[in-house]
Amino acid sequence: MSHDREPVNILLVDDQPSKLLSYEVILEELGENLIKATSGRQALEQLLRQEVAVILVDVSMPELNGFELAEMIREHPRFTRTAIIFVSGVHLSELDSLRGFQAGAVDYLQVPVAPALLRAKVRVFCELYRKTRQLEALNADLERRVAERTAELAAANEELERRVEVRTREREEALAQVAEMQKLESLGQLTGGLAHDFNNLLMVVMSNVEMAQNRVREDERLTRWLARAMEAAASGAALTKRMLAFARRQDLKPESFPLAEAVNGMVEMMSHSLDPRVRIAVDLPDDLPLVRIDRNQLELALLNLGLNARDAMPAGGELKIKARAADRALLPETLAPGAYVHLSVADEGVGMDGETLKRASEPFFTTKPAGKGSGLGLSMVQGLTLQSGGAMQIASRPNDGTRVSLWIPVAPVEALAKAAESAAVAVDGSRLRVLLVDDDPLVLSSAADMLRELGHDPVGIASAAKALEILQAGERPDLAILDYAMPEMTGAALAKLIRESCPGLPLLLATGYSDQMKTGADLPKLAKPFTIAELARQISALAPRRV
Repeated sequence: MSHDREPVNILLVDDQPSKLLSYEVILEELGENLIKATSGRQALEQLLRQEVAVILVDVSMPELNGFELAEMIREHPRFTRTAIIFVSGVHLSELDSLRGFQAGAVDYLQVPVAPALLRAKVRVFCELYRKTRQLEALNADLERRVAERTAELAAANEELERRVEVRTREREEALAQVAEMQKLESLGQLTGGLAHDFNNLLMVVMSNVEMAQNRVREDERLTRWLARAMEAAASGAALTKRMLAFARRQDLKPESFPLAEAVNGMVEMMSHSLDPRVRIAVDLPDDLPLVRIDRNQLELALLNLGLNARDAMPAGGELKIKARAADRALLPETLAPGAYVHLSVADEGVGMDGETLKRASEPFFTTKPAGKGSGLGLSMVQGLTLQSGGAMQIASRPNDGTRVSLWIPVAPVEALAKAAESAAVAVDGSRLRVLLVDDDPLVLSSAADMLRELGHDPVGIASAAKALEILQAGERPDLAILDYAMPEMTGAALAKLIRESCPGLPLLLATGYSDQMKTGADLPKLAKPFTIAELARQISALAPRRV
């Protein structure tokens, strides 16, 4: 008997106990479980209680013979494949055997039967039953594995579809961001071009108004009218600077100025730009120290924060702008020790949850509907404060508004002294011959008049080519002022050629494009529109370099 297998059940059915005992003796050495039944009814009861591998049944039994029992067994769905072996010492004809096979038997043995033959036949069917169960178990395990693998594949496919969907969405968002950047770039180029043209126009207006002011001081009414015109032109110049800042053409130029002055100027502008239902409250003490930061960029940052607050309060509310000298003990950890002004902009809007707050300053992150925001506002504000040596923090809760806090460095003492020094116009009184090159005839004539007002002798030229011609013909000016944006040749390219022919000639580059101020980094710059005082300061700085 093998000990590495589980025994199976063999059901012995005969109405004679002696025959059951003889079967038991013959089959005992197989090592299987032998179950005995003395009638068809007992046999059915045993079958319903446990699994049976082989049924050895006598044909001739009272009440229910072997053929009838076999037919009843085969009708039950559990026993359609159970091996049934008939044993008979009475029904020995071929018709009896045929009936037995028709009733569902797998074999038909006649008595007397050789013990070895009986054992061999029963052993075959027991092994067949055991192998069948093993195959069923293997098949069930295979089906389980297939089901598990199918579920894994389905999950992997679902994850793949999710990733594809995420990547597709990310790609669409990236394309939308690129389109937004291209749109902003195009808008910036258009804005920058318009600002350049306005700068040239304002240059003509401001220079002529300023010169007229110097000539008609005795006429009080005319002086007042000219002052209004100059104030309007100065406002226009400030507007073009904001346009250039929006176009991202404005260099980061820190300057020292009163914060209240810049904030109050932007509050006036925002009062016309925001929803009338948004009330702007300003709390700025008179003793605030001067701050040092790019004023134009700070004004643009305040405008962005105001627009964000407006969008967060669709039904209106209060926008509060507050500034105080920062408490040094409460500075953010990222700030270096020093003096700062704490400027806060708070609204009463819908606020942000924690997840949105974490990403609020990320470039291109926005919760606004498509086309309603670029997601660059807060990132620009943060970049400005960090580059200026300050910091930005945002506090917000859902339905409890948002407060943006900016820490702006206080202007150092030496910067204040330099600003005060530069406010004075220093002219050494000498008369200079100035080569003035500009393709715009109005700007050219106005700048020439400004030079004459300062006591200098201008030589006005309308193109770079003609400027080179007169220099080659022997003209030797003391100073050259070159417009940058000219057809055929830029001012920077002209300056390079002039240095080759007149290496000692002081050069000054004038332009209405602030991003062009980066070109020709070794040249002094003069931004349009400029005043007589600004022109005088530049000439005074360059005059000692005359050859």
